[in-house]
Amino acid sequence: MKFIIEREQLLKPLQQVSGPLGGRPTLPILGNLLLQVNQGSLLLTGTDLEMEMMARVPLTQEHQQGATTVPARKFFDIWRGLPDGAEISVELDEDRLLVRSGRSRFSLSTLPAADFPNLDDWQSEVEFSLPQSTLKRLIEATQFSMAHQDVRYYLNGMLFETEGQILRTVSTDGHRLAVCSMEVGQELPAHSVIVPRKGVIELMRLLDGGDTPLQLQIGSNNIRAHVGDFIFTSKLVDGRFPDYRRVLPKNPDKTLEARCDILKQAFSRAAILSNEKFRGVRLYFSENQLKITANNPEQEEAEEIVDVHYQGGEMEIGFNVSYILDVLNTLKCEEVTLFLTDAVSSVQIEDSASRSAVYVVMPMRL
Repeated sequence: MKFIIEREQLLKPLQQVSGPLGGRPTLPILGNLLLQVNQGSLLLTGTDLEMEMMARVPLTQEHQQGATTVPARKFFDIWRGLPDGAEISVELDEDRLLVRSGRSRFSLSTLPAADFPNLDDWQSEVEFSLPQSTLKRLIEATQFSMAHQDVRYYLNGMLFETEGQILRTVSTDGHRLAVCSMEVGQELPAHSVIVPRKGVIELMRLLDGGDTPLQLQIGSNNIRAHVGDFIFTSKLVDGRFPDYRRVLPKNPDKTLEARCDILKQAFSRAAILSNEKFRGVRLYFSENQLKITANNPEQEEAEEIVDVHYQGGEMEIGFNVSYILDVLNTLKCEEVTLFLTDAVSSVQIEDSASRSAVYVVMPMRL
């Protein structure tokens, strides 16, 4: 096996395929990348058995077919350390991989390519293509609500649901919920799967947010995305995701409209003096006015009064201010609408101009 390539051509692919590799691999070969030279192209693969990232890089200079695996971290560090514009030759010599460039020479240990684990073959049940920007928006709008190391393992991920012409993402950690729906412009069968947290983050790293299309394949145990020269595959979480439709407030009778940035600044200031552990703030609603108060064990107090459009009875309700701020930071909109029912029911928050994303935050007893 042998190939010659310029440093820049392989730098980004190396970075992407090293992504799935954890800090401490359980098997030595999981710390390695699989290199395969075929006719006119080099295939790089990295895996941690839960997900797999493949990159195809065209080879224009002379090359010989073959395959091996090489320590990912060291190979990437060598590549990164070589100067810009360097031409690098890589050659397999028995069980060593020789990397040469200018006056630098490296000899790396290898493990046989035959030992490299492959994700099992699987059949996809739903296939469609959509612009990268659509998928990026779907993930960005909901990823902050994913649970983190929750014992309810199915919450440590994101639900991807297809229905009619819509692809929907849902995430919740039991205290708040985020739902985002986007049209993909083609009829899809009804299907839903849970993508693990780490898979969602890796997938997000692949997307550049342009309008170039990407292909999504969803099977019963795997999801695969074809993005440019990369193929990303992740196993799915086996579990039942809670029905988010039952969480949405039934018929909220009070609505509040306000400027998103003004509301965000008021909550941020009030948060400074909230209890550092519980992060509770109190909201008092009265006609066209919202009062936010916070206090902490040191008896310090903050009070903010904001002019809003609010019609409905007077009421007070408590929330974790971090959850409210997460939603407002994600919305990035001009005007925001809150739908309320009473002091013990969840609040529903959305962008006044667009209904594509809906957020629900449970109240706190203060």
